[in-house]
Amino acid sequence: MTKILTGLGALMITTAPALAGGIERAPQSLAILFEQGNHVEFSAGHISPDISGRDVALFGGRATGDVAEDYSFFGFGYKHQFNDNLSAALIVEQPYGADISYGLSEGSVALGGTYVDVDSTTYTALLRYTMDSGFGVHGGLRGSRAEGEINLSGLAYGAVSGYNVKLDSSWGWGYAVGVSWEKPEIAARVSLTYNSPVDHDFDATETGLPVPSLNGESETTVTTPRSWNLEAQTGIAADTILFGSVRWVNWSEFKLTPEGFLGMGDFGLAGAQEGLVSLEDTTTYVIGVGRKFTDNWSGALSFTYEKEGDRLVSPLAPYTGRKGISLAAIYAQDQWKVTTGVSYFKLGDADAETGTPDTTRALMRDSDVLGVGVKVGYTF
Repeated sequence: MTKILTGLGALMITTAPALAGGIERAPQSLAILFEQGNHVEFSAGHISPDISGRDVALFGGRATGDVAEDYSFFGFGYKHQFNDNLSAALIVEQPYGADISYGLSEGSVALGGTYVDVDSTTYTALLRYTMDSGFGVHGGLRGSRAEGEINLSGLAYGAVSGYNVKLDSSWGWGYAVGVSWEKPEIAARVSLTYNSPVDHDFDATETGLPVPSLNGESETTVTTPRSWNLEAQTGIAADTILFGSVRWVNWSEFKLTPEGFLGMGDFGLAGAQEGLVSLEDTTTYVIGVGRKFTDNWSGALSFTYEKEGDRLVSPLAPYTGRKGISLAAIYAQDQWKVTTGVSYFKLGDADAETGTPDTTRALMRDSDVLGVGVKVGYTF
């Protein structure tokens, strides 16, 4: 049962994060804190989304082609057990990102040339104190580096078609804090973690606005959203465990309002005050079962559900909601543990919109995502 217990955190991080709500790529799980003894792990994976649709009839109904680019991710974690009660961990991950691009040639007329490229890396340092009763508390600091670029192009953007903003690399700081309870005799564990919002003060360079005085350099603050993670597991039979999680993210506080674009509101651009991206809050559910088959091999199966929201979405995040299945195989030998996983997600249909009031410009249908990952851990 120990092999299953220590493998589930790897499963949920390695195979479940692909294209969650907003621009999220990883769920910021703190599962490494619950590994036994001193533990180090490395993870990597590749995500292949297929997001496509057609312009509305007003723009000729042309196919957009696949607007989502493949991407790879990596992660690192180290947990140190100081004594029976006190432990610490360092986690490196890439929780946020976006690679959406509408092709110019033989693609969308409404949105052709529009793209977003966002990259981030987050470093989290944590302490955990456990009590003899099974209860524990954990918390620590989080530092995040991010950068990005957005380009708006196509007939759907009217006067601001050709607008571009580059966000130079910036650091932001926040924290995580939570509580947990464990009962090893029945393989039970529950943890609740709050992740604070993180403010990034970007140096922004804007070009392509139709009012020349609004182009130039400025500073804009972007907040990556606060979230709550509830993770739980329990033994339900010999060598069998039930696990799951609930993650809520306050995406409505994620705003991108560069100074020049915001200023277009004074020149009649409706909706400029709302910024370049507007997202809805999301709640993501995962439930699964793990099974130990031999002394070395375990496996797990999990299902993910994220409710669809308003179909009118930003062209920079052209999907809403998802349903998926993840499979993982866990091999443990001596102090080593290797987890491999594959996930498939069906993304909810969405209507890419611009303008105020929001007006549908392209119909994004039948989108999906395939992801594979591997995590190697060593306990000492």
